[in-house]
Amino acid sequence: MKAIFEQGVATRRATFETEAPSWEDWDGAHLPLRLVAEEDSDVLGWAALVPYSSRECYRGVAESSVYVAERARGLGVGRVLMERLVHDSEEAGYWTLQAGVFPENEESLALHRRVGFRVVGVRERIGRLDGEWKDVVLLERRSER
Repeated sequence: MKAIFEQGVATRRATFETEAPSWEDWDGAHLPLRLVAEEDSDVLGWAALVPYSSRECYRGVAESSVYVAERARGLGVGRVLMERLVHDSEEAGYWTLQAGVFPENEESLALHRRVGFRVVGVRERIGRLDGEWKDVVLLERRSER
């Protein structure tokens, strides 16, 4: 999983992070709802949730992440992971999933739209990566339940 995250870091199109966090930091930040796509014990991708807030009123809101190995991109791995993440999150009582995607990451934007996310806005110049200001497209998906 770390190697796949590092591939995303290297693209400079997937995250503001400049290096993968330690397992302890990653594990502590993410909810137990995590998915891994494998083929013959080879990890092809993963998806996970981070709580939006610790406040009780937002207990059903989480931010989603999905990362797919370079060798598996374009094969539908991301869609399978995201469809399952949506299903499992609804089963667990989440009513809203949100995601922040760089505008130039057209593949991720298209994936999120395919699984029911909609664009709710653009957070302009929200952060800096390698000294450059970056926008983030904010997407959300509301449960149909």
